[in-house]
This record gives sequence, structure tokens and C-alpha cells, in this order.
Amino acid sequence: MPAPAAATGIGSLPGTDSLEWSRIIAGELSDFAHVPELPARGPGADVIGRTAALLAAVSPDLAVETTPTGWRFADAPGRSMSRARSWLAEDLDGVEQALSQRATTVKSQLAGPWTLAAAIEMRNGERAVRDVGACRDIAGALAEAVALHLRDLQRRLPLASLVMQIDEPALPAVLSGGVSTASGLATYRAVDEVRAQTHLSVVLQAARDCDALPGVHCCDGRAPIDLLRRSGADMLSIDLTVLQRDQEESLGAALDSGALLLLGVVPALRVATSGPPERVMAEDAARRVLEQFARWGFSAEAGADRAAITPRCGLAGTDAPWARTVYLALREAGRLVRGQAVEAEESV
Repeated sequence: MPAPAAATGIGSLPGTDSLEWSRIIAGELSDFAHVPELPARGPGADVIGRTAALLAAVSPDLAVETTPTGWRFADAPGRSMSRARSWLAEDLDGVEQALSQRATTVKSQLAGPWTLAAAIEMRNGERAVRDVGACRDIAGALAEAVALHLRDLQRRLPLASLVMQIDEPALPAVLSGGVSTASGLATYRAVDEVRAQTHLSVVLQAARDCDALPGVHCCDGRAPIDLLRRSGADMLSIDLTVLQRDQEESLGAALDSGALLLLGVVPALRVATSGPPERVMAEDAARRVLEQFARWGFSAEAGADRAAITPRCGLAGTDAPWARTVYLALREAGRLVRGQAVEAEESV
């Protein structure tokens, strides 16, 4: 488990210098570091391409290639997969160089089975989410890919405690029948919760079997908290500022049952502030988090022990100076929450 009220990133960042970002992460988010993702390098550096490259490593028939609209299953791994594997190795090299001798918590991120199924096209142009067999194959191969990835991280970072974040931004749309068909004129049939849970459980169990803390990130306000917990997610990464009220209550129940919460409260995109942005955002984030603990009936101390602070979503859409400012704000927000927790404890 990371330190109380630690801060971490969602994963994606701007720019193309992976080594530099690994150094920044090691410095600013030292209690809860993460593997950087730099989509600006091109297709394959994004979370879908990166995850697909790992799928292809364990199941070559699930390799993908780029299309004008995104990704499509290919006959065999090609240049796109080779490029994606190279970029992932570069990212892991940077993390290893920055963190190999630290006994800290390190999080890595891969796309989840339902987000992959909603994003990747079959050879007929329709999304894989339409095909029951394809969804099953993706989940099974992803479980193997997660294990492969975590074993690599454990070799590189022998002193670290690992967290495996499965990114499922498309899951609410999959469950509600909101994924568009190839023509864009209709949507695919909703996937029932039992099947969604089954496939996600396979992937999360693979992380647990590798002694990593399994978790899910979903920044949609409709994030299905209860389903994620039933699937085996012991960490939930949520945009707290958009979460619907009924889901907010479920998130509090998850905290009460022992889940680690990653609370997205710091703006991912540049905003105007009345003072130094890192200080203003840190104070606002700490206030939001402490108020949320109170609404759930938790003391600052109890809440801080099971929560970390994050940006609302990934930072690939902003520029490097703002991303660095966000990380400074996150670190300061964690310090403020910890300080409040200590004060509350001392006053008892």
C-alpha cells in the first residue's frame, strides 16, 4: 500500500521524453510512482496500442494494425506492434533507472478487456464488442499479458510493491449499449453485467496472482463501482468531480470495505487561478477530499490511510509545464491531507 494520502498520476503524459518523465515521477510522486505513457510518440504509444502489443506477444492472432479510424485485428504482428513493444520497453527502462533501488509503490496501466473490445475493429470493420467469442479471447489473452507485464516489472523493480491499473473508460458505454457501430448510425447491444464482470474478473485475478494490487480506472461519471468491486478490483481510480450521487455512495462503501481509492480532483487541463496554480489547486483538492471523507463518515486519518490523490484524468492533452504543475499540486495536496489527519489525531 502507498503512504497515506499519497499522490499519483493516471498514466498518460505529454511529450516524447520517457526518461525525463520517469525522473520527474520519481521526484514528485515518490510515494506512489507510475509508469509513464506518452501517446504523442504515435500509434502504439497509447494505452490501446501498448496493451495490444502485449496481447500479440501471448496470442499473435490478436495482433492489431492501424487504420484511419484506429485499430483493427491483423493477420500477424507487424510494424505497429514492433513499435509499440519498443516504446513500452523504453518506458520501463526509464522507470527501472529511476526507481530500481526504491522500496516504493509503483503503478502500471493497461487497457481493460471491454475498452479494448470497444476500440478494436474486427476484420469486417465492426467492433470486437459485437462478437462474444472475440470478447472472451481478448479477456483470456489480456490475463496472460498482465502476468507477462507484471513479471517484467518485478524483475526490474524487485523492491517495489506493484499496482496493476486496468483502464476501462468505455465500460459504462458497453454496459448501456452506447458503443457506435462502424457506420455510426446505430449502437451495439448492451453487454449484460454478468458477462462484463466475468471477463474483467479474469484479468484482475491475473494481477492478484502475481502479487500486485488489482484495480480499475474509469473517469466516466457512471463508473459501475459495485460491478468493479464484484469483479475483484481492490483499487478504484475515479474522477470524483463528475461521479453521480448513487455511485458516490457505492464508492464510500468500497472505502469502508477496504478498497484503495484514487480520487481524481486536480484539473487535467490548464485552468486560470487567482494565485500560484500549484498552491491554489492543492488547497482546493485537499478541501474536496476532506469534505468527501466527511460525507462518507470517515475521519481525515481513516480516509487518508486508504486514499490517494490524482488528476481528474490523464495528462496527454495538456503541455509539459502544466503537467509538471499538476504533479506539484498533487504532492502538496497529499501533504495537506496528511497534515489534517495528524492534527485530527493529536486533538483526540
